[in-house]
Amino acid sequence: MKKNVLIIGAGGVAQVVAHKCAQNNDVLGDIHVASRTVEKCREIVASVQEKKSLKVKGVIEAHALDAMDVAATKALIGRTDARIVINVGSPFVNMSVLSACIETGAAYIDTAIHEDPLKICENAPWYANYEWKRQEDCKKAGVTAILGAGFDPGVVNAYAKLAVDDYFDRVDSIDIIDVNAGSHGRYFATNFDPEINFREFTGRVMTWQDREWKTNKMFEVRQDWDLPVVGKSPTYLTGHDEIHSLSRHLDVPTIRFWMGFGDHYINVFTVLKNLGLLSEQPIKTAEGQEVVPLKVVKAVLPDPSSLAPDYTGKTCIGDLVKGVKDGKQREIFIYNIADHKQAYEEVGSQGISYTAGVPAVAAAMLIASGEWDVKTMANVEELPPRPFLDLLGRIGLPTRIREGENDQPLA
Repeated sequence: MKKNVLIIGAGGVAQVVAHKCAQNNDVLGDIHVASRTVEKCREIVASVQEKKSLKVKGVIEAHALDAMDVAATKALIGRTDARIVINVGSPFVNMSVLSACIETGAAYIDTAIHEDPLKICENAPWYANYEWKRQEDCKKAGVTAILGAGFDPGVVNAYAKLAVDDYFDRVDSIDIIDVNAGSHGRYFATNFDPEINFREFTGRVMTWQDREWKTNKMFEVRQDWDLPVVGKSPTYLTGHDEIHSLSRHLDVPTIRFWMGFGDHYINVFTVLKNLGLLSEQPIKTAEGQEVVPLKVVKAVLPDPSSLAPDYTGKTCIGDLVKGVKDGKQREIFIYNIADHKQAYEEVGSQGISYTAGVPAVAAAMLIASGEWDVKTMANVEELPPRPFLDLLGRIGLPTRIREGENDQPLA
């Protein structure tokens, strides 16, 4: 049984992960939080202690770490005797942290695909550009590496696998829908790292349709959905991580991702983009200083973790799956509802961070117990979905299924 967790990152998701690991430290053992800004790690540790989140008496410590430094990361894994590393830092550090895990034998979990800071929207499938190239190395080293174990990617992958395995004889399409119907009360802010958030929407929109990659522009294709709890919601076709693994691992001809946006967000985003302020390429000011416009925008926007105290409302994220069962057309929506205020009261973070962080801890617990300790690299849909979804239901993210007028918890 693997024990002792090293959490890399110190943002809102890391705070959720630390609290949830603490709530389950009888299974996960010692907890260590590391990032370049050690003071943020100490604040997370203090939050866990203040809320008395530790289930049993145990270790929780903060560390300074540049996760781009493989040698330093290896050394910290060794000093902490961490057997599971949960990487919720910037996607820019994924491959460095993965390398450290392969070389030390620690299990690896992340919640988003690796990105090169100088490249946006690389060729599909995205995982093939970086992570999947290390799959054989993981297998040779006997290292478990679970990719994209947040909510989307992550839980929605498990929803897709569950639908394919248990609810359909043939799946024709999967539409992943992500709507945040909450309000943070600020003029403009992003729910997670602004740099990563904006990069997600400035490139091509790549989706899997009729067994091939289709390309659109951002905000080009709109679809309104009538969703549980949050009601009628406008969404836009968006490129996203999970499409790139699901298109390979599941025999489904059409897989798309839809994200909810309000008119205000779209207007501000459009102005910033048209002014060149979302560029990741450095420019020189009139004074000769070199700056990256996107990083300047990030610096002036609110820290996403600061939104949590005032956030109200709910999120709805799920998979609308269509296909055939017993010779008849079938349609189901597998989903979760999360509440921003409840998330803040429990762990001090808003609901977006909560939905990303809780699944990573569930994955860690399944590795610790051996159920997901597969000793190779895997995306979530390659693993048994039931243990994951059942565990999520117990630790804060229950699943529901709507079919026609029937809406009930996952049995």
